[in-house]
Amino acid sequence: MNVDCLYNPYPSQRNTVFSKKGMVATSQPLAAQAGLEVLQKGGNAVDAAIATAAALTVVEPTSNGIGGDAFALVWMKDKLHGLNASGPSPRAISIEKLKEQGYDKIPTHGVLPITVPGAPSAWAELSKKFGKLPLQDVLAPAIRYAEEGYALTPTLGKYWNAAYQKFKETLKGEEFQAWFDTFAPDGKAPQIGEVWSSKGHAETLKSIAETNAESFYRGELADKIASHVQKHGGYLSKEDLEDFRAEWVDPISTKYRGYDVWEIPPNGQGLVALMALNIAEGFDFTEKDAVDTYHKQIEAMKLAFTDGKAYITQPDEMPCAVDELLSDSYAEKRRSLINEEALTPEPYDLPRGGTVYLAAADEEGNMISYIQSNYMGFGSGVVVPDTGISLQNRGHDFSLNPEHPNALKPGKKTYHTIIPGFLTKDNKAVGPFGVMGGYMQPQGHFQVMMNTIDFHLNPQAALDAPRWQWIEGKKVLVEPSFPNHVAQALARKGHDIHVTTDPGSFGRGQIIWRNSETGVLMGGTESRTDGTVAAW
Repeated sequence: MNVDCLYNPYPSQRNTVFSKKGMVATSQPLAAQAGLEVLQKGGNAVDAAIATAAALTVVEPTSNGIGGDAFALVWMKDKLHGLNASGPSPRAISIEKLKEQGYDKIPTHGVLPITVPGAPSAWAELSKKFGKLPLQDVLAPAIRYAEEGYALTPTLGKYWNAAYQKFKETLKGEEFQAWFDTFAPDGKAPQIGEVWSSKGHAETLKSIAETNAESFYRGELADKIASHVQKHGGYLSKEDLEDFRAEWVDPISTKYRGYDVWEIPPNGQGLVALMALNIAEGFDFTEKDAVDTYHKQIEAMKLAFTDGKAYITQPDEMPCAVDELLSDSYAEKRRSLINEEALTPEPYDLPRGGTVYLAAADEEGNMISYIQSNYMGFGSGVVVPDTGISLQNRGHDFSLNPEHPNALKPGKKTYHTIIPGFLTKDNKAVGPFGVMGGYMQPQGHFQVMMNTIDFHLNPQAALDAPRWQWIEGKKVLVEPSFPNHVAQALARKGHDIHVTTDPGSFGRGQIIWRNSETGVLMGGTESRTDGTVAAW
């Protein structure tokens, strides 16, 4: 990456951060500091990422937790490795059973959408394969935050309170009581600036650290998880937890204007971002804030997302191969549909999600792109009592139509929204990037990559640039800072443009680029959240 060509036409309160020895970028300052602390104690980028990820379950529980899933792309010794730590559905669940219970779709909250949590397995597997420090040392900052407490930051407080206001009206069953005991212990959500702690969360992290996550999948914690879920009519069992292992996978990529953009293969939706880039590469983009640029970007994403939702699921259940969807002929066929007017592709409802992303790098050139989530904020709303384990609701994305590729089956992994990204050029690492936020994620990856590669923006500028989000049909959301004249021109092309004031709906990302000649790191973090870049 040529640092000299990177500039920022979108000044914000943040500037791109430069450092030499190490860097951690994420959405919560204390979590970034946890990663930096581990780097300074002799850990590498992977140790720092695990420390940050564990800390995020404590200091940003509105978006992730110990009971969620995770994915990672790890650059180590000049090679990129992929880790899929998404858990499957319970083996005892089925479409027939849910329909007999009166469901025509899997509910958002409660015990039914709970799938096997993968995040603790990701921490243990990353530590075992690439870490330098014992897991007990790496999780120490997270344990400290949980035991001693911390003060809520503004964005965190906003989403915590919003979740509480919603949950107190909608989550009425006994299975939800532990959520209120844990996250609203005084009968209300903690407010911005107030201190919150969770002794149960701390004890769980200690157990995971001491046993390399064995207690979570095959020990006392596994017993507690399965017992609580089954007590309230869920299907997750101790055997489901015992059988789970995070899986090392081969990352997938596409070449875009001389760079290789990398994603995790399905069941993740990173394929959507790559498909959109393939479609976009057939066009020449000379100006970023031009009507034609935005129009073609939106149309490319529409087509890629429509196909992604139709095909992406567990790999052996997909009706077509990844290579086929990334082929030049397929991109050309889809690109030929784009004209001067907005298209109406086969629409899908795209719900919003809740996720945390982090990037870390060390002075040896190791880098990691890591993401974990409970889904839709706090997830299922089910917390295992006295443990701080907030369980995800990832099973909500399964279809109960047996003909759909992503149809629910026992022990199956669903279409997954969370995706880490990585950029290389000429077989050298440029660095990790990611944008959290449900179905915004591939759209964020697509826009950030074009901002970087086509328009030469530095990391902070690439993140700060006004975003759009395709929802369905011709409906597109834009931020208030999106150029008004461009929005009006897009409307004249048939796009149904809506300005929204919620910055969280446009994702929250981080970037770390590395100069391969000097080793200098340059990082950016979202101005849409409480994030920070910790560096030394």
